[in-house]
Amino acid sequence: MNRQGKRALRIRWSAAAAAALASGAAGSWAYAQAGGSGADIARDLAVGWAYAGAGLVAWWRRPGNRTGPLMVAEGVTWFLGNLQGTSVPALFAVGAWWEALNMAVLVHLVLAFPDGRVASAPARRLVGFTYGLVAVGGLLRTLAFDPGVSTDATYLACHGCGPNPLLVPGAAHLFDAVDAGYRAIGWAISLVMVVALVRRWRHASVARRRALLPAWIAVAIVTVFLLWDLVHYVLPALSGPVESGVLLLSDLAQAAVPLAFLAGLLRMQLQRAEVGGLVIEVGADPDPARLREALARVLGDPGLRLGLWQEEQGGYAGADGRPVREEGAGTTRVDSSRGTPLALLLHDPALAEDPELLEAVGAALRLALENLWLRTRAREVTSRIVQAAEAERGRLERDLHDGAQARLVFALMALRRVDRGLADHPDTSLRRSVAEVESSLKLALEELRGIAHGIHPAVLTREGLGPALAELARQATLPVVVAADPRRYDPVVESTAYFTVCEALANAAKHARAKAVSVSAHHSGNTLVVETVDDGIGGADTGRGSGLRGLADRLAAVDGVLQVHSPAGGGTRIRAELPCG
Repeated sequence: MNRQGKRALRIRWSAAAAAALASGAAGSWAYAQAGGSGADIARDLAVGWAYAGAGLVAWWRRPGNRTGPLMVAEGVTWFLGNLQGTSVPALFAVGAWWEALNMAVLVHLVLAFPDGRVASAPARRLVGFTYGLVAVGGLLRTLAFDPGVSTDATYLACHGCGPNPLLVPGAAHLFDAVDAGYRAIGWAISLVMVVALVRRWRHASVARRRALLPAWIAVAIVTVFLLWDLVHYVLPALSGPVESGVLLLSDLAQAAVPLAFLAGLLRMQLQRAEVGGLVIEVGADPDPARLREALARVLGDPGLRLGLWQEEQGGYAGADGRPVREEGAGTTRVDSSRGTPLALLLHDPALAEDPELLEAVGAALRLALENLWLRTRAREVTSRIVQAAEAERGRLERDLHDGAQARLVFALMALRRVDRGLADHPDTSLRRSVAEVESSLKLALEELRGIAHGIHPAVLTREGLGPALAELARQATLPVVVAADPRRYDPVVESTAYFTVCEALANAAKHARAKAVSVSAHHSGNTLVVETVDDGIGGADTGRGSGLRGLADRLAAVDGVLQVHSPAGGGTRIRAELPCG
């Protein structure tokens, strides 16, 4: 809404608030003139102003919905009948003529709730007929209404009210017949309204039925009011002893309608508050079916459908793979922050009346799906980096083995031939020098083999994780028992598991002062579980030291999980879980 529209809304809203205050004040004054008690006037004000207040709130929050103005109109017209309690002829005529106008507005409100518009042609005709009945039938009734003769024709206990300036001389004897016909048509309209509402209820969704609850409350109140009117009309003597109690209950029930509407607004506010926890609930990796269930619960629409954009198909598809297409008012499209299609919600059209809720749900859905997209891209990038690093490690190991290590071996063999040729050489210092060089070459070769093994052991590539762990156990400085399933895994998974055990054995030897370590590697479902358990002093902490932190980061790079249990004096258990398909 632009600035000019907001200004026009404020003007109309302020005028409606002033009209509600003025009508309430005039109605209370007239009620007092008719002999109404303070309690009667307070109840009357509570009902009328409850309608007006709830309508003003609804109008301000949803200026595009006519429900708010209709509720204000109900509150304003609620007090018109009280004007019959005055001795001012013009005011008496207005009150007598338009006494039932608030009932016509209530019919309009019930049939238009919650969208603010009457959807079907029969319902529009019913609303128009109701207003016409009040305008024409109310006038005919007023033309024959002599307040001095028909003293019990209104709900006001007023015997000195009037006179009626619209009274046609000689028509007072027709009043009872006109009044009976007027009331009978009103009862018939109420019955038709109930039937129309029942039909709407039968064809409505769960969300729509929840929204129609205030209308059902209004219908129940109208029914009770009309039954009381019938009893009062047919059996006036019977109605006298309980009249005050019935009127009190009627007023309290009438006030429940706007309160029910306000409760509906509050429920929508709570729904918006629930949206804040939607992203947390579905988690960082939302499953489409779980996400749909969470959205359906927050929106109160069990029939909700969620379609996610499928780039290869060029459309939206649900969790079951079936296409999801836009379908009119009950459709909300959610685009990514880049403006590209992301998701499509097919929901009850009644939810379109709360655009703020749908906007909040769309923002939460966008955040959840974009988080999923970012995490997926991050996993893909990390996986490529890890695979590239693993390939590079293998290449380095092969280059060292086939290049530098082979040259050192050839150099050592050549040096030995030289040494054999110098066996009879008289210079002993030369032979010692050759022996020193040979010793240095052997040491360099061993160190180079150790470096190559540390980069990527050849046995891991050739034979797999189990033999590589067995070889690692033989080279360890403390007793190590290995139990591993005889199977192969993805090279990245095998390498990550192998170096996890390497780090655990190094920690056990250097820091834990362990006497023995057990190592196990087994396949569980789609997960490779690797555990090392030592009998050392415990106290290991991933928050201290770079070894365990680096190990946790390495596992996280391949979607693995590291668990460390190391109570003081109770040894250390390091468990790594790696997805292996």
